[in-house]
Amino acid sequence: MRSTPVSDCTTESTPTLNLGAFTCTWCRLTVPEYAPDGEPRNHCPSCLRSQHVHDHAAGGPGECEGEMSPIAVAVLRSGDWMVIHRCVRCDELTSSPARCDDNQLILMRLAVRPLAQPPFPLEAFGTM
Repeated sequence: MRSTPVSDCTTESTPTLNLGAFTCTWCRLTVPEYAPDGEPRNHCPSCLRSQHVHDHAAGGPGECEGEMSPIAVAVLRSGDWMVIHRCVRCDELTSSPARCDDNQLILMRLAVRPLAQPPFPLEAFGTM
């Protein structure tokens, strides 16, 4: 998710028949396998949660199937945003690209969390 406006989230010019979808285990939204811009997705655009179905260490299907909770965002040098997930069952960390129709409020909450909840007392700045 670059700093491009939401209106740039357009459907691809060539329509394709794609019946792939999954149901979010958290909010129960039926999620299409591809975002409106044609890019594949692996998390719910509403709550940004995912399911741990891929073993990144082995590079194949995983057996954990735990819930992947969004915990942060990372911004790549290219300006693309990545959603950082942590598995609630095995604590594995993964990242997936933010998509143009992802919930922008949740993305911003994740982005500002380090400023709103710093790992040190803010009173230390008052004495500087």
